[in-house]
Amino acid sequence: MRAANMDAPPALEEKRKYTVADFEWLARLPEYADCRFEMHEGELVKMEPAGLWHSNRSVRISRLLDEYAERTGSGMVTSDGGHYSVEDDETLLAPDAAFTRMERLSDPELHAFVPVMPDLAVEVKSPRDSYAFMRRKTLLYLERGTTIVWLVYPERREVEVCALDADGDMTSEFVGEDDELSGGDVLPGFTLTLSRLFYQAGS
Repeated sequence: MRAANMDAPPALEEKRKYTVADFEWLARLPEYADCRFEMHEGELVKMEPAGLWHSNRSVRISRLLDEYAERTGSGMVTSDGGHYSVEDDETLLAPDAAFTRMERLSDPELHAFVPVMPDLAVEVKSPRDSYAFMRRKTLLYLERGTTIVWLVYPERREVEVCALDADGDMTSEFVGEDDELSGGDVLPGFTLTLSRLFYQAGS
């Protein structure tokens, strides 16, 4: 795949696929200057600002994961950080929270997008997201190297744990508010009672 020509970007109205290398000039265009977007198999997907509930849950789970990472020294936690696979630079995702093991990070001081998909990706569903969209995005993660995806459904107060089975098919398990979420092999020893995630002060 070729990198974009920074001096002569193609017209956006032309149907084409974009790569991670195109982000620099895309972000300079007036219509994209003040917005966030991801890249799903070469297609740009605008990401709207998160609401209060969504943002608060993203911060909370990022904090809990970061406490684990700091205690174990096993990985790094990101929030809204861009991740892509070097085998597929047409997909760049920015999970609400993510954990990546240190041995997979060739340069922990990297200031650019992370050139590996996280071991764990967390996506918090907003009211505008459809369940079909959430599932499609989950497959993008899993098929490009992510081991586990947690889909957080605040309105249902549950988390869907997604992974690929030995045949490459996606499997999922729902964990309710009164149950405990486990980090499995990705986060050995990490557990979270979901009532702690969904607790709302003043309620």
